[in-house]
Amino acid sequence: MRRDSIFYKLFQQSPSLLFDLLDTAPVNAASYRFDSVTVKEPKFEIDGVFLPPEGDSPGVIYFCEAQFQKDKQLYERLFSELFLYFYRNRDRYSNWQAIVIYPSRNLEQSKIEPYQMLLNCDQVQRVYLNELGDIRQLPLGLALMVLTTVQEEQAAAEANCLLVRARQEATPEASRFIIELVTKIMVYKFNQLSQAEVESMLNIQLQETRVYQEAQEKEAAKIVLRLLTLRLGQEVSDELKERVTRLPLVELEALSEALLIFTTIADLETWLESRLTAETDRAMVSEHQNR
Repeated sequence: MRRDSIFYKLFQQSPSLLFDLLDTAPVNAASYRFDSVTVKEPKFEIDGVFLPPEGDSPGVIYFCEAQFQKDKQLYERLFSELFLYFYRNRDRYSNWQAIVIYPSRNLEQSKIEPYQMLLNCDQVQRVYLNELGDIRQLPLGLALMVLTTVQEEQAAAEANCLLVRARQEATPEASRFIIELVTKIMVYKFNQLSQAEVESMLNIQLQETRVYQEAQEKEAAKIVLRLLTLRLGQEVSDELKERVTRLPLVELEALSEALLIFTTIADLETWLESRLTAETDRAMVSEHQNR
């Protein structure tokens, strides 16, 4: 399951969700923004970074890693990246925190002796999702995280419970977002089923799905455009905004991942042109087959 994309969508939608995992949150937690950053010489791409609001005095930067498979050198990479980035941006931040999210303890890196002091300090926190408690008692955002770890035989019941809670407790916009993610998680878990079969399992009506799909595309386009502005450091043109807004949901999801390596507007234009070319090629093949 591509759980990292699930977590990054959660954090893009609600950056403050990270602080629900921590014992102590900054007073301006609601103002943090989620982003990815690049460190050059050597080049590191850090996907999960929570940046304090600009304009304040130097704040704390939070590095987050969602790790759902065994990585023998996770801590080597994590600490190399964060220390180098912090070194190059020392004047922008007063301190750093690192959070590593595991489904369970058995996926943690085995050889941790060189990092024992760091791992035991107050600046590093390891979160084990299977130890957060009863999924039905957790806040909705944390329950979504835990749903990624639930076994298949329990997943349908827990997913349906989450959907009921979303409709009862969340705003319409947040409810749509939760339904989208629950459906996506279940599609990953039951990859032998189609999305329509998963929606049937979750008692999601076709009309409801279509309404949610349209709302999801509109909201996804807004998020992607915001991420592009943050990533490129400038607003994109109205023409490019319109092209992004017209993209279907699956393409918006692809763009949300691709933009992590964009550095200029030209990168976005090239990506959009490649998608247009691919779509044209598919249409030509389809027309040829129908003759």
